[in-house]
Amino acid sequence: MCTLHQIDAQKAEAFGGKLVDMLNGGALAVMASLGHRSGLFDTMSHLAPSSSRDIANAAGLNERYVREWLGAMATGGIVEVHAENGETKFSLPAEHAACLTREAGADNIGVFSQYIGLMGSVEDNVLDCFENGGGVPYSEFKRFHEVMAEDSGQSVLSSLFESILPLVPNLTKALEKGINVLDVGCGMGRALNLLAQTFPNSRFTGYDLSEEAIAAARAEAVAHATGNVHFEVRDLTSFDEDAPEGQFDFITTFDAIHDQARPDRVLRGIRRALKDDGVYLMQDIAASSKVENNLEHPLGPLLYTISTMHCMTVSLAQGGMGLGTMWGREKAQEMLQEAGFSQVIIHNLSHDIQNDYYVIQK
Repeated sequence: MCTLHQIDAQKAEAFGGKLVDMLNGGALAVMASLGHRSGLFDTMSHLAPSSSRDIANAAGLNERYVREWLGAMATGGIVEVHAENGETKFSLPAEHAACLTREAGADNIGVFSQYIGLMGSVEDNVLDCFENGGGVPYSEFKRFHEVMAEDSGQSVLSSLFESILPLVPNLTKALEKGINVLDVGCGMGRALNLLAQTFPNSRFTGYDLSEEAIAAARAEAVAHATGNVHFEVRDLTSFDEDAPEGQFDFITTFDAIHDQARPDRVLRGIRRALKDDGVYLMQDIAASSKVENNLEHPLGPLLYTISTMHCMTVSLAQGGMGLGTMWGREKAQEMLQEAGFSQVIIHNLSHDIQNDYYVIQK
């Protein structure tokens, strides 16, 4: 039995320091989410060193809250403090703005910081699942589709034409000429709506389980007067049986397969819906199926947490397989083979350290 006298004091002290860093990091993530959502980072990126009142006025926010938020940002090393003539001023260095503002595009970590508060909001529900099994349904995640749409906007929309579509040879030309496209698990439909606007000769369909997400996708299509896109609320649990056979030239899923109730049946349905010469593009998490291979993963703790608090549990809530976010390349390739696909090529894109891109054919 281990006693305090047997503990490596240096190791214990180092681990204690790591835990303190964890607490500070978690707190800063919540505050960074507020900085992103309130527009404070965007505002500060265009200001010279300014007082809390000037920053609050520029952002149209309450000074007292901005002042306390600045305290967290300053002690966390995110903003810099300047003492000028007895007045405290704050600035956001350009190097930090490059990782925290909407102008940063795909590099904006402020978007990802929103997941911390979102996951924390269902902690009680997930604790109940630890004790009693089951899962937490989509309906308990009040901002999930909003945050996912913003996340997708960074990893997908920002590089859709420059990096993602070119993964499939001659796809852009085919879209210009006119083909049938399906996005499975389309969420709020931002990628599909953008494609529909860009390629008016092609026809686009989006399926998602969430009525809220589909309503938002339809509203965007109406706002842009896009007549070549159709969105449908659809439970894909039996997609292998009711998928429209051989209807689509190009099918996409963007971080959608691993949290399906029955991803095996969804993949078989995608193959059924694909034309014989069609292509399926699957974006999903870049990781191994084995935890021991993920110990150096730069986002490992975050992705396993998101899996526990969302992706795995929403699948289990539907009586599903509960694959989880970190199902990994090995499991993905195994399930694609079991679904009947024979040609799978995996690509990595420099702008997206979170995902792999699978180009798949029958």
